[in-house]
Amino acid sequence: MKKTLLALALLGAFAGAASAQTNVTVYGVVDAGLTYANNGTAKTTALGSGLLSGSRLGFRGTENLGGGLSAIFTLENGFNVDDGSLGQGRLFGRQAFVGLTGSFGAVKLGRQYHPLRNALNTIDPFNLGNIGTASNIFNVYGDRGDNTINYSTPKLGGFKGELAYSLGEVAGSSSIGRQAGLSAGYAAGPFNVILAHHDQNQQAAGVATGDSRTTLLGGTYDFRVVKLHAAYALNKGSTAAGVKNVDRDEAMIGVSVPLGAGKILASYILRRDDMGANRDAEQLALGYIYSLSKRTNLYTSVARINNEAAASVNAGGFAGGAGVAGTDRSTFSVGVRHSF
Repeated sequence: MKKTLLALALLGAFAGAASAQTNVTVYGVVDAGLTYANNGTAKTTALGSGLLSGSRLGFRGTENLGGGLSAIFTLENGFNVDDGSLGQGRLFGRQAFVGLTGSFGAVKLGRQYHPLRNALNTIDPFNLGNIGTASNIFNVYGDRGDNTINYSTPKLGGFKGELAYSLGEVAGSSSIGRQAGLSAGYAAGPFNVILAHHDQNQQAAGVATGDSRTTLLGGTYDFRVVKLHAAYALNKGSTAAGVKNVDRDEAMIGVSVPLGAGKILASYILRRDDMGANRDAEQLALGYIYSLSKRTNLYTSVARINNEAAASVNAGGFAGGAGVAGTDRSTFSVGVRHSF
């Protein structure tokens, strides 16, 4: 159960300075499971962390400043249940931001998710989790951005928007490492549609393949007995030879179906890649999440990725490694997740 505290002992000095009007919530996810992976050249069985949702420990706070204005912050640590290590190699690698919220919307400063990632998360049946995640195929550039300024609008009759800009902070250049993104969505009843764009400059001087632009359009429709999911993304990037504006696109169709105390998840994703010859790939994924309670779930999923001769798409972050180009990948997982 989420615990709202007037002072947070775990944050020491911060807790002592917290005002009586500040509410701090401690929350988290502990997720572990067993994976079996065949990357086309080797088979691996391993215990993994965050197979459905990334394991995390977070602190979220608000302070009422009066007049409808509030201060907000989030500090979210990612960790690996299987060995206790840091998930992103940082103390608060998942999110770390502070900001203000009011009738104008919200402004946040720090490390946080970009609009493109947030948009795909609402469309993917697997919510960018589990081995069937759409991010295996879709290029989620700017998943999280350091040095990010984010503005999100209030909800206006079903419409909502988001803007983000990440500073590259490279001496002598205002463009290297820069990221910018935006999204606009509409939700009403069973219908949800969202359009997002992300622009990312080269991450280091002299890197010809670093610039990229991605536009995503997706939506869902909930018929109660089945929820439909669909998305299309167009990516424009540069080849290793420095040729710019080369297209790569992905399309997804999926469903989520309530069944008993859980739901079935399924999706099919196709990538067409013009970055080179024989680089197309496709993924078919199937999963089931069973709710033991509001906070505890059992889950299982299986994914199959077919790669053309020069493609090397993998169920990223899971056992099995990258394999070699042109080999197909199969992955299976079963695990348990507890949220608090």
